[in-house]
Amino acid sequence: MPKIRPALIDDAPAIASIYGPYVVETAISFEIEPPDAEEIARRIANCMTAYPWLVAECDGKVAGYAYAGRHGARAAYDWSAEVSIYLHPDHCRKGVGRALYRTLFRLLQRQGVHAVFAVITLPNDPSVALHHALGMEEIGVYAQAGFKFGEWRDVLTMGVTISGGEAPLGPVTPFPRLDLLSEDFERA
Repeated sequence: MPKIRPALIDDAPAIASIYGPYVVETAISFEIEPPDAEEIARRIANCMTAYPWLVAECDGKVAGYAYAGRHGARAAYDWSAEVSIYLHPDHCRKGVGRALYRTLFRLLQRQGVHAVFAVITLPNDPSVALHHALGMEEIGVYAQAGFKFGEWRDVLTMGVTISGGEAPLGPVTPFPRLDLLSEDFERA
């Protein structure tokens, strides 16, 4: 079982090495140039002012990562988050993705997030299956939403509500202000 923990700036080189091949070799990411470790460190720091960025460690090495971000710019979206996940190929289909997402969703729920969304470039059956396994449902497809490697790419949006549906009690708690509990990570 992987160890799930908040990302550190020092994880940036490992994260960049996992993400880079997705950018260069696949249409899964719509980025064209892979970000270097310095850019990943900036992204981690920026993300974690409001949302979790988690890593999974297997045998002391980063095996994958998942993070959340703002879903939309308008105020009414404040209780929704968009999530992303990337795994090292050696750790796919071994429970690492599920452990990362279960932990991420638990933290987002504790922050006060109500709905979680993911955007997946198609085709990507393993990612769709992972998101289904976490209770996400297909919402819709943006046909020909991006152009990469000489082809138009469709994008699937999936989502799930993670709260009971009652009105929010207040604003979402920023991740740094969340009192992290050992059980937040033990049940991964």
